[in-house]
Amino acid sequence: MTFALLAADALDRLSRWQPADPAQAALAADHVAFLRGGPEGPAQADAVRRGGGPEHLTGSCFVLSPDLAHVLLCYHRKGQFWVQVGGHLEEGDTTLAGAALREAREESGLADLRPFEDDGDGLGALPVDVHRHELAAAFGSCRAHRDVGFVVIADPSRRPAVSDESEDVAWFAVDDLPPGTTPDLPERLATVLAEVRHRRRA
Repeated sequence: MTFALLAADALDRLSRWQPADPAQAALAADHVAFLRGGPEGPAQADAVRRGGGPEHLTGSCFVLSPDLAHVLLCYHRKGQFWVQVGGHLEEGDTTLAGAALREAREESGLADLRPFEDDGDGLGALPVDVHRHELAAAFGSCRAHRDVGFVVIADPSRRPAVSDESEDVAWFAVDDLPPGTTPDLPERLATVLAEVRHRRRA
């Protein structure tokens, strides 16, 4: 039942989100259709479950400094690239945003992460980013991830800790990302920052 509730929560948050970027709006609508198993219908539990099929939703967090000048990245052990923190939804998660926040805490070692927006339960109301990417054979049965990104704020003077899933975790200037990031990360990060600034002005 947990994954059915998670799928319903993901469907609700994605349906309510109105991205500033038209390409993000189109991809969010595609994520919604995927969750429903088609253009209409209820959310499908398998769409958010790691074992539900080769393609499923994941949740990630862009950990940013309060001035949006720095981002925390992890060097993914399996993928061998720099990327934002995040991962699969798990039993015990109750919301998509909560799953992303859990992953961020686990992979950064930082407990005091503050959601960019708060819907009253400390989990952040709406996504800031959606993304779909195919995966290499090293990721096993997972062939594609439909990621839903959230933003959390943290003090860049706090020292992160490496988890079992990464080889390094470090802060970088948003305009000076390290070699070895995923090819689409710079553009994705720029879109996230634009979305955050747009919502701060609204």
